[in-house]
Amino acid sequence: MKQLNIKNIVVLTGAGISAESGIPVFRSETGLWENHRVEDVCTPEAYDRNPALVRNFYDGMRVKLANIKPNPAHLALARLGREWKGGYTLVTQNIDNLHEQAGSENVIHMHGELMKIRCYEDYGGCGTVVETDRPQDPEQPCPNCGKKLLRPHIVWFGEMPLDMDLISERLSKSDLFISIGTSGVVYPAAGFVRSAKFAGAVTVEFNLEPSATKGYFDAGVYGKAGTTLPDFVDRLLSRGSEYISELIRGA
Repeated sequence: MKQLNIKNIVVLTGAGISAESGIPVFRSETGLWENHRVEDVCTPEAYDRNPALVRNFYDGMRVKLANIKPNPAHLALARLGREWKGGYTLVTQNIDNLHEQAGSENVIHMHGELMKIRCYEDYGGCGTVVETDRPQDPEQPCPNCGKKLLRPHIVWFGEMPLDMDLISERLSKSDLFISIGTSGVVYPAAGFVRSAKFAGAVTVEFNLEPSATKGYFDAGVYGKAGTTLPDFVDRLLSRGSEYISELIRGA
């Protein structure tokens, strides 16, 4: 195996990392999300049919999030972001703010953010994003254009994930790609490991069990990320590329 020289790290997190803090995974075995059919609360068509239902659904999730705290896996990634001397990019599929609560900065939320609302472009809005920690008032005007067109800042089914150009650029320069708590079945995120491999990166997944894309990873660490990730970060920060080489050899 060639000598590794890891400078740029890209991390992808999914529902599994937040599940350890008590946030349900996106879709249960029943196909429901928080006891709602996904088609009724997470599509543009659902918002067209019943905007009040969709707003109330995310308002309820926002209230629940106020009582949920980051776990050791979130804290470990915040430490990695602070202390890693090279490039570091944290991408999440999650809409919660647990990474930010843990201290991570410049997190790329490819599926949007629960604690934000946006002026709805499809209805003629300007796209301005507004932070919020309270129930959404349908009469609240956009602070930029003044139109009353604010919607949850969530990427619904049928919409394009956010910041894909930036994510692609970071993946193309990555030396180490780490996937945490993802199923490997939801695209485009499920394809990130292949993009990283194409760029020549070493790839490692953390999960309760092997993901659908296990074959693209050079190593896998299985168990609760809140237990396994802090130790991994300790070793990565203290030993760098040498530790990753050992991890791969032992896979």
